[in-house]
Amino acid sequence: MRSRRFDLIAFDWDGTLFDSTALIVRSIQTACRDLDLPVPDDERAGYVIGLGLHDALQHAVPGLAAERYPELGRRYRHHYLASQHELSLFSGTLEMLHDLKARHHVLTVATGKNRRGLDEVLAMTELRGLFDGSRTADETLSKPHPLMLQELMAEFGVAPERTLMIGDTTHDLQMAVSAGVPCVGVSFGAHDHATFEPFAPLFVAHSTRELHHWLLHHA
Repeated sequence: MRSRRFDLIAFDWDGTLFDSTALIVRSIQTACRDLDLPVPDDERAGYVIGLGLHDALQHAVPGLAAERYPELGRRYRHHYLASQHELSLFSGTLEMLHDLKARHHVLTVATGKNRRGLDEVLAMTELRGLFDGSRTADETLSKPHPLMLQELMAEFGVAPERTLMIGDTTHDLQMAVSAGVPCVGVSFGAHDHATFEPFAPLFVAHSTRELHHWLLHHA
């Protein structure tokens, strides 16, 4: 077996492992229409993916009275949950995770989802036992603050240089840089991969297959 460079691998969820970007964008936009608010375009709505919900809505609909954000959040959740059953992991994700597990990497999730939402998807039969730990935006600080990664590294006793963060947004990569952790970007999620350059990712994968191959040879 090829020796490991990284002991702990932290994955973002939406847009990295789970093909949910389009639904998140659509749910934000529809929630705004429900409340007669300015509707963000696809780019603005997609930019906020990876942030905690409150931070995301503040970015997507700036200037809204503070007391209205909870209402907007409820409408967003209504539309997202109504179609969540249509979502799935990106093709090849399970095979990739099983191969990494066989190499004895500690696999974790660092996500802008809330704990309830993440636990619901992690309860899927095919995912049981694959992840060793996780952090969500409602139980620690939201990306791009590095606390999610810092807590995961502390939990498993892994140093930053032995940790790898993988994500589809600049929020993920900024979190990694702030934590002193190497990162890999994926281009098939929410953010244009051209925006990744300032964060010096080790690699940018354009498909799950590419990511899988790189991890087996370099992680």
